[in-house]
Amino acid sequence: MNATTLPRRFGTGRPAAATAELDPLLLWPALALLLTGLVMVYSASIATAEGSAFTGHQSTYFLVRHAVYLAVGLMCGLVAFQIPLRFWQQLAPWLFLAGVILLVVVLIPGIGRTVNGAQRWIGFGPLTLQPSEFMKLCAVLYAADYTARKLTDMSSFRRGFVPIALVMTLVGGLLLREPDFGAFVVIVVIAMGILFLGGMNGRLFAFLIGAMALAFAALIYSSPYRWERITSYMDPWQYALGKGYQLSHSLIAFGRGEWFGVGLGASVEKLFYLPEAHTDFLLAVTAEELGFVGVVAVVGLFALLVQRCFVVGRRALQMERVFAGLTAQGIGIWIGWQAFINMGVNMGLLPTKGLTLPLMSFGGSGIVANCLAIAVLLRVDYENRRLMRGLPA
Repeated sequence: MNATTLPRRFGTGRPAAATAELDPLLLWPALALLLTGLVMVYSASIATAEGSAFTGHQSTYFLVRHAVYLAVGLMCGLVAFQIPLRFWQQLAPWLFLAGVILLVVVLIPGIGRTVNGAQRWIGFGPLTLQPSEFMKLCAVLYAADYTARKLTDMSSFRRGFVPIALVMTLVGGLLLREPDFGAFVVIVVIAMGILFLGGMNGRLFAFLIGAMALAFAALIYSSPYRWERITSYMDPWQYALGKGYQLSHSLIAFGRGEWFGVGLGASVEKLFYLPEAHTDFLLAVTAEELGFVGVVAVVGLFALLVQRCFVVGRRALQMERVFAGLTAQGIGIWIGWQAFINMGVNMGLLPTKGLTLPLMSFGGSGIVANCLAIAVLLRVDYENRRLMRGLPA
């Protein structure tokens, strides 16, 4: 395959010369988000940790654990960065199969742990594993590998779309059994985004988007708890003491923050008013304590990170490294889409959904999976730059 046979959306032209081993506009925003998340998780969780017997009334309970998760994630990332992309491509189907097996295991009674009515975690003593978080990375790698292998069939519904649709339907069914509708939506968007970037026919893509929108609407309408989230999202103040409790207090936090916030650590909403303040609604606490300026800084870091994902991916595609390029752009789709949903929920723009803010929110599986994704992304950039110098990847 040569550059002229690649789909137009891959981009054209010779890549610019690289002078550094890694893109600083890729590395530093990721580290900034991880460190900002560590600070904000501590600030948002102090009251919850001090007021709970489960935590032993230790104010640093969540801080220590998040720091440990972050350290483990960074170490796993360093190991993952050493693995060449050709090995990631060879491992992609097997990692995806392992992810599916874990999604099955988590549904087995006695193995999967249930929290707030959702069976999403596998317990290992005091530690827990959330398979759906790692499944997002597995979906990126598998979809990129599938598209790279089926590049000439992407315009065919039967040969290009149907095989991966059947596989993703299986994954979606397992996620909905937990239930984890948020992870299901993210994984579907990842797969569809990579297929589109890989050259899927535009008309077919538009038709599939319409069909999936109808399917999502049916899933929401057929589930009472999902439908309640929609109705409470439309008017949270009408249900401020019930279904709209989280959203109404999130909006109060945004309102109190104004331009520059009430000061780091001075949030009132985190004092047992706003549930999940250190996980799903971390941005609301950030808005209250750091204000509009703080929120814009976080959004800007995510925007820069996602933009660099697509730049790195496009550069790889220009060098005919299809798997590497689609993997980088798939990671950008994952981080960007999940961050968009979480921010939209916190601001009342989207219905409440149990998705954390990538790289920032408390959660061991999520942080480790995000660090692995960033490491793979940096590996793509590293190999690009070596190839530009005429060195082996």
